[in-house]
Amino acid sequence: MKTFLAAGIAAALAIACPAQAEITIAHVYGKTGPFEAYAKQSHVGLEMGIEYATGGTWEVNGEKIVIIEKDTQLKPDIGKALLEEAYGDDDVALAVGPVSSGVALAMLPVAEEYEKILIVEPAVADSITGENWNRYVFRTGRNSSQDAISNAVAIGGEGVTVATLAQDYAFGRDGVAAFREALEATGATLAHEEYVPTDTTDFTAAAERIFTALKDIEGEKKLWIIWAGGGNPMGKINAMDPGRYGIEISTGGNILAALTAYKELPGMEGATYYYYEIPQNEVNDWLVKEHMARFDAPPDFFTAGGMAAGIAVVEALKKAGSFDTEDLIAAMEGMEWETPKGRMVFRPEDHQALQSMYHFKTVVKDGVDYGVPELVRELTIEDMDIPIRN
Repeated sequence: MKTFLAAGIAAALAIACPAQAEITIAHVYGKTGPFEAYAKQSHVGLEMGIEYATGGTWEVNGEKIVIIEKDTQLKPDIGKALLEEAYGDDDVALAVGPVSSGVALAMLPVAEEYEKILIVEPAVADSITGENWNRYVFRTGRNSSQDAISNAVAIGGEGVTVATLAQDYAFGRDGVAAFREALEATGATLAHEEYVPTDTTDFTAAAERIFTALKDIEGEKKLWIIWAGGGNPMGKINAMDPGRYGIEISTGGNILAALTAYKELPGMEGATYYYYEIPQNEVNDWLVKEHMARFDAPPDFFTAGGMAAGIAVVEALKKAGSFDTEDLIAAMEGMEWETPKGRMVFRPEDHQALQSMYHFKTVVKDGVDYGVPELVRELTIEDMDIPIRN
């Protein structure tokens, strides 16, 4: 009898105090593989962004936010299947990811088929918010054009001749295409493009072709490298002494571990998405302080991007008042929000987040085991005319 009574009381309490409703979000990203470091940073940033935007409660509109993780292993077919699983079986409100542009392009049609939001972070290829875009896709990460325009401004100019080295897939091809277009506007000339497989470790042949293309040209000459993952092409090509032909190496920003190669090139200029000492705002102050306290290390390149995505998720849910897809789209188009990089804006035409980039010069500092990207100039949203490519 006591057992039945206890069971009845428990049932009554369950009815009186129903479980708190949850908003489930999928983080579909390459946890394993060559971009594992990028992925870890992105996930930490996503969690810290949600924490920051909810004041530590992980609640929005009275509902708890829950993240489920899915590992694409950097394979497009797996990323596609996992996003289908997240939208269909897990019934998530929205998804965030992935790391790789190739995986992202496979995932975009899934968002359209299921009519659910995919926030792309940090995959970069222009085609994600360009020719392959659909209205369910938003991107907090920068695109190839933002990388390209900022780097072209940093190294271009009348009388400058440039060659490029890139990986032979969407990230590299889209990046160089955008860079070529942006460089022309500076008056510089793009003399040679070199593409190599993503897993290349020996750059001798590629470098020799680049040297041959540039060595007899008069004036200022630069090799711009766009690269993701390991391989260290910059360090290896620098060891081949491009300076004997008057060629200077340039590249964009990267994670702290990759900046060790920058120490060999003091004075090198380029443009970066993020370095923790550059942005001066309350969100970045909180991120740096909390990340140092929790991990005894500063936040990295993709931590900032993950945080921008996490804050965007919360702000969109707040503004929409629900997780209905059409309500979210209406809330997110044109939405402005504060991030570790300052203000971001989702452009209504293609849902690309407009944001600042940073022209830097590499400085070697005592006690720092990498080349520090020191700010030359912040390139704001207003300073860059980012093409709409869809």
